[in-house]
Amino acid sequence: MKNSKYLILGTLFGIILTKSEVISWFRIQEMFRFQSFHMYGIIGSAIVVGLLSIQLIKRNRLKTIHGEPITLTDKKFTHGTWIGGLIFGLGWALTGACPGPLFAQLGSGVTSAAVLIVAALAGTWTYSALRDKLPL
Repeated sequence: MKNSKYLILGTLFGIILTKSEVISWFRIQEMFRFQSFHMYGIIGSAIVVGLLSIQLIKRNRLKTIHGEPITLTDKKFTHGTWIGGLIFGLGWALTGACPGPLFAQLGSGVTSAAVLIVAALAGTWTYSALRDKLPL
């Protein structure tokens, strides 16, 4: 019962993803073919909300719910950043699925999402196993 709030929030988030058609293979293909603004509008909105949120956190020196200060450290750019982004984008374009909403796709009846969930977990495991051997 302690974690039921996370189940409720996750379910609501999945409903939002489904109703906004973010999990739609057709919407994702339209985005990569530059045929529709729908997905770009959603991604752009998320970027704006993220930027504003970070500015509010920094300017107001907000704290966590436990009273600890929120620290945002700068990220160092490496070649792994653009290589990983390229691999991520290719996977997204080929499968029509972003890792975030895979469970929403599965819950909405897209049974092939189960294969993508297993593949995403295998990729995550592979990265963790090879992480120390990869170049910066």
